[in-house]
Amino acid sequence: MIPRRALSALLLPAAAAAQEPPFPARPVTLLVGFAPGGGTDILARLLAARLSEEFGQPVAVENRTGGGGTIAALAAARARPDGHTVTLGTVSNMVQVPLAMRSPPFDPARDITPIVLVAAVPMVVTVPAKSPARDLAGFIALARENPGRLNFASNGVGTSQHLAAELFMQATGTRMVHVPYRGSGQVVMDLAQGVVDVNFDTLASVLPGIRQGMLRGLAVTTARRSDQLPEVPTVMESGVPDYDFDVWYMLDGPAGLAEPALRRWSEATARALADPALRARLRDAGFEAAGGTPEEAAALVRREIARYGTAIRRAGIQLD
Repeated sequence: MIPRRALSALLLPAAAAAQEPPFPARPVTLLVGFAPGGGTDILARLLAARLSEEFGQPVAVENRTGGGGTIAALAAARARPDGHTVTLGTVSNMVQVPLAMRSPPFDPARDITPIVLVAAVPMVVTVPAKSPARDLAGFIALARENPGRLNFASNGVGTSQHLAAELFMQATGTRMVHVPYRGSGQVVMDLAQGVVDVNFDTLASVLPGIRQGMLRGLAVTTARRSDQLPEVPTVMESGVPDYDFDVWYMLDGPAGLAEPALRRWSEATARALADPALRARLRDAGFEAAGGTPEEAAALVRREIARYGTAIRRAGIQLD
C-alpha cells in the first residue's frame, strides 16, 4: 500500500498539469522581423486577423526590426515555450542570415521550433518605371556597361534580397553596390523614386507598385512564371540558366514549445489557410498559401540550412 504522503507527491504533477490553462490563455504576440509595409508584415496581418477568430484571443503583430530580421527571431527563440509568443519567420531571417553570421545569435536547427509553413512567394527583379531597362537582358547590358555604378537594395546583409542579387551578379558577370534597408516598405518607395536602381524582392512587396505603374517587373526568380504577373518572364527564360529562387514564410516558436500549443497553432493555421476568403486575399497580395505539419516544416528548414549554407559560402557573404 502506498503511504498517503507518497501518493500525494505522485499526484502533484498531474494536478498542476490539470490546472494549467489551455492555450491560448491570453492575447498572442506574432513577431515580425521587418518594418511595416513589406511582404512579411502584410502576410502577418492578414493571417493574424483570421487566427484571432480561431483562438478567441487577439493576435497582435509586433514589428521588431534590425539584424536582417534576427532580432525578432531571437526574441521568439527566447520566449516562454507556452505558445503565446511566436514569429512569422522567412527563409531569410530564420536560415540565410544566421548562416551568414560569424557569431549568429541563435541556431536555426537547435533554438527554434518550426510550426507550419504558411506561404511561399516568388521574387521579382524590379526597376523604377523610368529605368532605361525595358527587360532583363537590357538591364544586364546596362549593368555591364556601368560596373559598380548601379545599386541594389535589400532588407539587410545576408537576407534573401541580398543573396538573390549576389547570385545574379555571379551568374551574369555584373557588379553592383549593395544598399541595405530595414524592410521592403521603404525600399519600394526609394526604388520608385530612382534612389536605388534595382531590387530583388518578393512579389507581395512589389506587386502594388507594379500595378500602379511606379515600378517595372523585369523577371521573376522562380522556375515558372507567376499567375499574378503572367506577362513577366522568368530569369531563366531571360537568358540566365539555372537561376531559381523563392521565399517562404513559416510560423516558428522557441525550442521546447509545449506540444498542446504546437498542435493548436498548427491546426488553427491549417483551418485559417483553408478559408477561401483568406486564400483569395493572400493570392491577391501575391502569396501562395501553403500548410502542412510541424514535422514537414522542420524537414524543410533542415534542407534549406544545407542548401543555403553552400550558396552563402560560395558567394562569400559573411556578417561580423
